[in-house]
Amino acid sequence: QVHLVESGGGLVQAGGSLRLSCAASGRTMRIYHMGWFRQAPGKDRDIVAAISKSAASTYYPDSVKGRFTISRDDGKNTVYLQMNSLKPEDTAVYYCAANSVWNWNIYGLDTWGQGTQVTVSS
Repeated sequence: QVHLVESGGGLVQAGGSLRLSCAASGRTMRIYHMGWFRQAPGKDRDIVAAISKSAASTYYPDSVKGRFTISRDDGKNTVYLQMNSLKPEDTAVYYCAANSVWNWNIYGLDTWGQGTQVTVSS
């Protein structure tokens, strides 16, 4: 099973940018679709980006479309989330996830990372 570790979170002002990284180990990331989720206090965990095994397909909800970009480097076993034009409502713990099928129901995913905090100040 793949093990995921996120990094790159922190405190940023509204309008700023952050790039999150998710390093995979234990198994090649090539066999997994990869996704980023976020969870704010008292709210559900929601997907913010996903990328297919081949990187041919990506998905973004409307809330982040045009501001967030997911990418993957299978040679480095790492997936990235570039976040631009950040808003206070983007504040959350961000989680990386791996799944062998293109299905992002949070109750059926193969593996989760431990999360990294992103705080956007106004």
